[in-house]
Amino acid sequence: MRDDAGGPPPPRTPPLRAGQDLARATLPPRRAPSPALLLTLALLLATGLSQFHRTALGVVGPELAAELGAGPGLLGAANGAFFLALLVLQVPVGLALDRLGPRRTVAWLAVPAVLGAAGQALAPDAGWFLAARFLLGAGMAASFMASVVLCSRWWSGPGLTTALSRVFALSQAGILLAGAPFAATAEWLGWRGAYALAAVLTALCALLWWRWAADDPPDRPAPALRRETLAQALRGQVTVWRTPGLLPVLSMHLVGYAVMTTVLAVWAGPYLADRYGLSPEARGTAILGMGLLLSLGLLAVGPVERRLNTRKWLVVALAAAVVIVLAVLALWPRPPLPVGIGLLALICVLSCYPVVVVAHGRSLFPDHLVGRGATTVNLAQTLGCAALPAITGWVVAAAPPALAWPLAFGTMAVALALGLCGYLASRDAPPLPGRG
Repeated sequence: MRDDAGGPPPPRTPPLRAGQDLARATLPPRRAPSPALLLTLALLLATGLSQFHRTALGVVGPELAAELGAGPGLLGAANGAFFLALLVLQVPVGLALDRLGPRRTVAWLAVPAVLGAAGQALAPDAGWFLAARFLLGAGMAASFMASVVLCSRWWSGPGLTTALSRVFALSQAGILLAGAPFAATAEWLGWRGAYALAAVLTALCALLWWRWAADDPPDRPAPALRRETLAQALRGQVTVWRTPGLLPVLSMHLVGYAVMTTVLAVWAGPYLADRYGLSPEARGTAILGMGLLLSLGLLAVGPVERRLNTRKWLVVALAAAVVIVLAVLALWPRPPLPVGIGLLALICVLSCYPVVVVAHGRSLFPDHLVGRGATTVNLAQTLGCAALPAITGWVVAAAPPALAWPLAFGTMAVALALGLCGYLASRDAPPLPGRG
């Protein structure tokens, strides 16, 4: 048939069925998630998973060490193996971030991450477990630095610290998951079953990362890949090392994050078990609370940085406060339980400043060297995170029981104080340079 005007008849709208078709016709169309939101979710997965694997060791540490026939030194060595792998891979990761992009770099490293996570569950002895921790650390080697590079590409200026602090604050969900939930899972499935489930979680997060991550904003053309020879790449690395102002930043980054993660991921659980006899569930609850407070500190540090318009002196104030708290724990061997947990929690909430150090370090490098620059700054952090748990593990294992914890906390206080002294030589990098 034809209509009155002689043209073809208009298409007929099929009659609506009751229920689902009627709802579909009346509801507005769904909006797809924005690329920035999907990127943020991908960054939370990558960094949160790394936080989980760093922290889960402390919750089941005493039971794990006993079953593998090892002493408390295993915990420090296992965490040190994780960060040693991060340290070894930082230079190649920096080159990969600049050349291949963060999306592919993190995705490729998911293979050793899954293998290492599964290897923890299958470990028959301490040596196997240490090897699995090293492999897992290699798989996590690009997670944090990919976040730094992507945040610097998608956000800039004063928004960089805020973006980083939000990502790292929300990624503390990994620490929360490694607290009471992981402890409950270990009670249900045993620590091996809990680690096997963590391997499945690692594989799932890798798939979601590949689906959601993007190297560049959709409204900005991707930069052309720099076709560098090996000699040119090495010269770029030398340029990074010769950057003015780098050494004082490295001095602070060597110990700032290492102290926090050594307390939270390694010794908080064993300290609470040894001094107060807390069960795994109680230790997990305490670590969960510490992680929440760290998240609150990270969410607050970006606005505080902009309000004060200083990075250097904000870092100095917070790091000095952590030194004081560590000194109190060293000089007060057995405070009451609420005070002991409160002091550990205070270390966490004050330790939000390493993200400011990252932003300070990022401000030193041009855009085309941001991957190598960020990973070079991170070299100091991973070196400290590999060395400090091992050193304090040796102290706890070698010292008389009455002096073990005072010496461990005292060692961390001295290390942080020395790093702070080096950082005092740095030049401030305010987030809003034009403001008075």
